[in-house]
Amino acid sequence: MINNSDILYLYDARLTNPNGDPDDENRPRMDFERFRNLVSDVRLKRYFRDYLQEKGHEIFVAKAEDKTINATQRLKNLAQKNDKTIKELTTDMVLDNLIDVRLFGATMPIQAADGGKGSSLTFTGPVQFNWGFSLHEVDLVESNSITSHFSSESGKEQGAIGKDYRLYYSLIGFHGVVSGMRAEKTKMTEEDLELLRQAMKKAIPMLATRSKIGQYPRLIIQVEYDNKETFIGDLRDYIKVNSDLEEKKIREIEDFAVDISKLIEALNSYQANIAKIYCWQDEALKLEAKGQEASLADLLGNHGNNGIKAKIKEI
Repeated sequence: MINNSDILYLYDARLTNPNGDPDDENRPRMDFERFRNLVSDVRLKRYFRDYLQEKGHEIFVAKAEDKTINATQRLKNLAQKNDKTIKELTTDMVLDNLIDVRLFGATMPIQAADGGKGSSLTFTGPVQFNWGFSLHEVDLVESNSITSHFSSESGKEQGAIGKDYRLYYSLIGFHGVVSGMRAEKTKMTEEDLELLRQAMKKAIPMLATRSKIGQYPRLIIQVEYDNKETFIGDLRDYIKVNSDLEEKKIREIEDFAVDISKLIEALNSYQANIAKIYCWQDEALKLEAKGQEASLADLLGNHGNNGIKAKIKEI
């Protein structure tokens, strides 16, 4: 049985473009009023989907032979795999075969064969992430022009000049939830959640591209409750970056520590409803609570109520 969870997920980006904005020349998405870097939930789930596909799991939001296919064709392929027509494809077949639908849900528009009005299947996923943002002010790299050895037009000897927008450093935080009630409807399993945890830990560095290399996961905390009603809320509200530098001058992971004092207080207050705390911490990330710097497990053990440490399960 799947119950509710809150998820805190941190990864960092150094001299990369974590999520380019196609409406702004592919510059890093930014909240310029607060100088915060933004990353969409769609970008994050793309990492996870690609990881699951690399591991041999069938997903709905995928490509066939590196070519994008529409939803109708994707469902036709799934139906053929099950020796069915698309009209004979059942909800159970969709959910049993497609792990990303079990996790994140999907809307599947189906084109009518005669060109008339089509239909759709809609699944609301139990796992949802909101947009991520940097936990500190960030600074964009000023020099962004790049040249290519290939000319832009035939007959020209000089290479083309393009733009390559990046930022110096960003520690990006995401909050996610797992809904126990929705998990029942999509048939999500504990095995699916374990695969998601592994994806959070491994997907980003495994799937690096030229603009994304330099990104690494740093912290995963999944607070699993013992019921389908409890949520603490956005766990990013309970952490902060402490540094001797001005926030925009942070350039690497050694420049700061993440203070989780308020997070531990929140976990203490909800202890009676917490079943497990899944956690993983990259050794390069410094954590502190109440002035003490230590590992996540030690901080939870030293400052948590009796019983909190016993509920920790390492990913």
